Amino acid sequence: PSPLDIEIADIAHGLARVARWNGQTSGAHIFSGAAHTLIEEAVMREQMPRVDARFRLAALLHDAPEYVLGDMISPFKAVLGGDYKVVEKRLLAAIHIRFGLPPDLADEITKAIKAADRGAAYLEATHLAGFSQAEAKRLFGRDPGLPEATVRDYLTPWTAARAEKQFLARFSLLLA
Repeated sequence: PSPLDIEIADIAHGLARVARWNGQTSGAHIFSGAAHTLIEEAVMREQMPRVDARFRLAALLHDAPEYVLGDMISPFKAVLGGDYKVVEKRLLAAIHIRFGLPPDLADEITKAIKAADRGAAYLEATHLAGFSQAEAKRLFGRDPGLPEATVRDYLTPWTAARAEKQFLARFSLLLA
């Protein structure tokens, strides 16, 4: 993909309509990929309060390829193996270039984003997907310790329109 073909409005629109956990969550609406990226970025802010806004932007965009590819649960991605990962990585690199980020992030930042992603997954698993705390801890690690008000807001599934709007607002703030 060419970075010139990528628009943030398309990413926000697509991610707001991608169901996390294959739609197997509680709530009146799906828990969207857009909402996931927002809580994941909030976890990163909590874990690394002084991290550069560019890397928080990278955290917000960490699942942006899903606006094209959709979301597949991790066990299925593992079965597909390397070819899927290559496509996903190339698309993410193009997205990074489009928004002024390096195509490949430093290992330290990649690890921090992955840790925040696991923290978000822990919260989603325990609040929305029916996992016990013990099961979520075994699979995703510890509770990331976000303030309860943040957890309550981000983990109440939104309409697609609200998820899209919230994603675009956070993107604009981080890009500024």
